[in-house]
Amino acid sequence: MAVSLDERLAALRATYHRLDPAEAAAAAREGALLVDIRYGALRDRDGTIPGAVIVERNELEWRLDPAGTHRLPQAVSYDLPVVVVCNEGYASTLAAASLHALGLPRATDLAGGFQAWRAAGLPVAPPDGIPTRAAPSIAADGAHGVG
Repeated sequence: MAVSLDERLAALRATYHRLDPAEAAAAAREGALLVDIRYGALRDRDGTIPGAVIVERNELEWRLDPAGTHRLPQAVSYDLPVVVVCNEGYASTLAAASLHALGLPRATDLAGGFQAWRAAGLPVAPPDGIPTRAAPSIAADGAHGVG
């Protein structure tokens, strides 16, 4: 039987605690890694969350796998608390579920995404006209692309 995307999102969200903006900010202060998976046009239009790392969605699993050669320098443990941020809190649910499947049980996402963060009055680095770039990996060859 087919399941709608809304039903799938609801089922996934029932398996973990999503964070509201205040909780996400507190988690970041306590050492959680905020990961912005929004595409560049949105980051460049709306700004970014100070301290969040930028990881393109299609590279997320490679960047956060602690055993991977293309991981972020911060991705040192499968127990790493991760808060995934998308624009409005939909794609981040799917991303968090993928990270759970990868073995990162403390991955969660920001309910309402970047837009909820901004609406809550939390810090946002405004766009400066310079295109944002994804965070580099630890790949020995210096390559940033995977897949």
